[in-house]
Amino acid sequence: MTFTQLEIFTLVAELHGFSAAAAQLGISQSAVSHALKALEKEMGVDLIVRHQASAELTDVGRQLLVRAREILGLSEAMRQEAADVLGQRQGTLRIGSFGPTSSLNLLPAITAQFRLRYPGIDLRIDEGADHEVVQWIRERRVDVGFVVLPDERFDTAPLVEDQMMALVPRSHPLASETSITLAQLCDGPFIMSEAGCACLIEPLFANAGLQPNVPYRISQVITILDMVSRGDGLSIVAELALPQRLREQYPELVALPLNPPVSRKVGLAVRDRRQNTPATNAFFEVAKQMAPTLAPRRA
Repeated sequence: MTFTQLEIFTLVAELHGFSAAAAQLGISQSAVSHALKALEKEMGVDLIVRHQASAELTDVGRQLLVRAREILGLSEAMRQEAADVLGQRQGTLRIGSFGPTSSLNLLPAITAQFRLRYPGIDLRIDEGADHEVVQWIRERRVDVGFVVLPDERFDTAPLVEDQMMALVPRSHPLASETSITLAQLCDGPFIMSEAGCACLIEPLFANAGLQPNVPYRISQVITILDMVSRGDGLSIVAELALPQRLREQYPELVALPLNPPVSRKVGLAVRDRRQNTPATNAFFEVAKQMAPTLAPRRA
């Protein structure tokens, strides 16, 4: 078993194909296939089910993928620690990011500062829904990820706190209010955000004994903003998910705080801080130092 075989195995699993893995590694597809077959022969099990245009993990492949990522992660940590001894900062850092909250409003500023301090570290960023980022951390697909806090499954560090905001059309009678109650949002169609907020929003109504009329469940924040602007319904989204120039981009939409206010915390998470690479620790430090400058600006 070699590190190259394990790297090929993880890439085929993540990219769901041999050709995609070969392209990313800069080798032939036959070399990818040969390496994976050799690994399967040594392990004595099938790791991948091969289809004509794709590949998927077997049950045992899914189990061993986590171990493969652990081994590769420890190998990367050793390389980075050795480079640190020589006064160098090198290696790769894999980051999981979700939606506008982190991808647009947190990550760019943090990574810009990080690259200035550590130009030798290669950043690789995967973006998905918040539950996907959580899964990537658990599976060690990423070294560190942005998550909604608290999350007792991981070692975490808080970065920012924002408010849940009600969205209403500017022509709606509620647009003249200074804040909006949950009960007021039940008078008419409600657009439920599936972009990481449903797990926060639905309990709010349930705990208040309210049941909004939800004809729409939308995963893209930009779609929610367009629908509310057109008058298709009301909604709730997190403040950091809103465009910084909301009034310019969506003049027919108004964002108002809830009454009583509801806050949300966002931070960084790793599966086990004791296994952090030097690059991961450095990213944590840069992010925490920048946290005071990352607070949301009311649109």
